[in-house]
Amino acid sequence: MYRAAVIGDRDSIYGFAALGLDVFPISDADEGSKTLRQLAEGEYAVIYITEALAAQLTHELDHYRLLPLPAIIPIPGVTGNNGMGIRMVRHSVEQAVGSDIIFNDQE
Repeated sequence: MYRAAVIGDRDSIYGFAALGLDVFPISDADEGSKTLRQLAEGEYAVIYITEALAAQLTHELDHYRLLPLPAIIPIPGVTGNNGMGIRMVRHSVEQAVGSDIIFNDQE
C-alpha cells in the first residue's frame, strides 16, 4: 500500500503528523535531496514538500515530474507562500494542454 509523506523544516511539517502523514524534518538541502530520493524510491505515492525546500531541489523535482509516481506537491511553509506551487501547476497545465488555459491573465 502506498503512503504519503511531508518533508521540510520542522516547524512547517509537524502538524501533518496529526493527520497520519509521515513527516521528515529536514535541516539542509543535501539532507532534503537524500530524503526525497529515499521516499521516491520507497513506498510513497504522494510527497508534500515545503516550497522553501522545493526551491532548493528544483533539479531533483524536475526528474520526478516525468515519472508517474510519486506525486510531489509543494506546500507553503511557516514563512509563507513563495508562489512555487502555483508555478508548478501552471507548468503542468501547459505541458498537458499545450497552453496556459487557467492562469493566462495572472502572474
